[in-house]
Amino acid sequence: MSRQSTATPSSITEAVSDSVADTPPSGVSFVRGTRRATTPASDDGVRARLREIVGDENIIVDPNRFEPYSQDAVKEKFAPEAVVFPANAVEISAIIMLANEVGFPVTARGGGVGYTGGAVPVEGGIVIGTDRMNRIKEINFDDLCVVTEPGVTTYDLQQAVEAEGLFYPPDPSSYKESFIGGNIAENAGGIRCAKYGVTKHYVLGLEVVLPTGEIIKTGGRTTKNVVGFDLTMLMTGSEGMLGIITEATLRLIPLPEATRTVRATFRTMREACECVPALTRARITPVALEVLDARALEVVEAAGVLKFPEDAGALLLAAVDGSVDEVEKDGRQVEEILRARGGFDVERAASVEDEQRLWDVRRSLSSAIKRYGTLKLNNDLVVPRSRVPELIERATEIADKHQTFVVNFGHVGDGNIHVNFMCDREDAEAIARTRLCVKESFQAAIDLGGTISGEHGIGYVKAPYLSMALSPAEIETMKRIKHALDPRGILNPGKMFV
Repeated sequence: MSRQSTATPSSITEAVSDSVADTPPSGVSFVRGTRRATTPASDDGVRARLREIVGDENIIVDPNRFEPYSQDAVKEKFAPEAVVFPANAVEISAIIMLANEVGFPVTARGGGVGYTGGAVPVEGGIVIGTDRMNRIKEINFDDLCVVTEPGVTTYDLQQAVEAEGLFYPPDPSSYKESFIGGNIAENAGGIRCAKYGVTKHYVLGLEVVLPTGEIIKTGGRTTKNVVGFDLTMLMTGSEGMLGIITEATLRLIPLPEATRTVRATFRTMREACECVPALTRARITPVALEVLDARALEVVEAAGVLKFPEDAGALLLAAVDGSVDEVEKDGRQVEEILRARGGFDVERAASVEDEQRLWDVRRSLSSAIKRYGTLKLNNDLVVPRSRVPELIERATEIADKHQTFVVNFGHVGDGNIHVNFMCDREDAEAIARTRLCVKESFQAAIDLGGTISGEHGIGYVKAPYLSMALSPAEIETMKRIKHALDPRGILNPGKMFV
């Protein structure tokens, strides 16, 4: 397919939905695609009280400094009226109580690298940055857990526990920038989910400030706990709408001794995906199984990262971990299975340096894809893993039909594929085509027995599509929970429900 020029609108919400209301909420106006609001948070008296809570040096009220806290990876800007950096749960509680008393929105923010707008203040008010809450309080080898504040990056946490011979498996691609608090709020995934699962499988207990200001502790530091409702899991994945996480106790496991990666190209995506159940039948559970489609290979090759054989239609990366002896045996068996299933140009890593080199093709995609458009609409669709080839075929057909460039890649081991439609920001006609692509690809995932988000969440970007994936009764139940915990709608408004 010859690449077409594609685009995004001034508002990303418009780009991904036919059902966004033309009329903004009361008190909100749009300025060049940016929704702005005036709330009591702009009042000098309120700002003075915020200073009393966090200190003069830990509040930003200069609009010229708001931009980093007005957006996430979507890059659509919603300016707050103040940004505050509390040091602990007590200070956050005081801020939340003030918000309830006076009536202004509060949005919690971690690393700000999400793809659905979950951490941006779409209705104004204040942003609570957790940057100062960046201590790892305890690493306990005997209890296999770590106690951490929310502002620690995933990478720093992993490095700290690995120094003790322990392992925290969740690994979102933004792991060097994303905060643990945000990972929990979004129930983040990553490459290692095929074997180890997602963030929720490692959250033992939380300290949370509720939307009314109360501080509660959920769970604990034991793996078994069935006392009352599971409030820990209620907060995990709640996208900052039900509480602000101020401390987390996370489950750890022993650090594997070694890893081994095998990379192979295939003529078709179906051949590559058929290796997944073949590995299962061989009783091998890879730590990572990543697939790239033909257009992803085109992108990587155009960037000069790697040259592929002319008949390469897909690429599969399979990694195993465990003891040195285990990974040597499993690595050889993985290579044999990939070759037997049609894999060619097969490489098996023999060293740590080889491991890094084989993964360069996957790591290079995010930067290489930028040459195909000025905005990437990154959709994390998920289907039963046997339906991955059909999902990629459908997404490619949809893109071709609407003359839009698409790249498909992701976690074939758990059926979570990133369907990336590329756009140029200045082309209004291409905006409309891209909008149709996103909506139709969501429907394709649902038709195949999957859903519209595997790890990015809903935020405001996917909110108009929630009813495609959930029944009215399910959505109403969620709204009731939100209202019960946040009767004034203070915490992270404008997300998920439209």
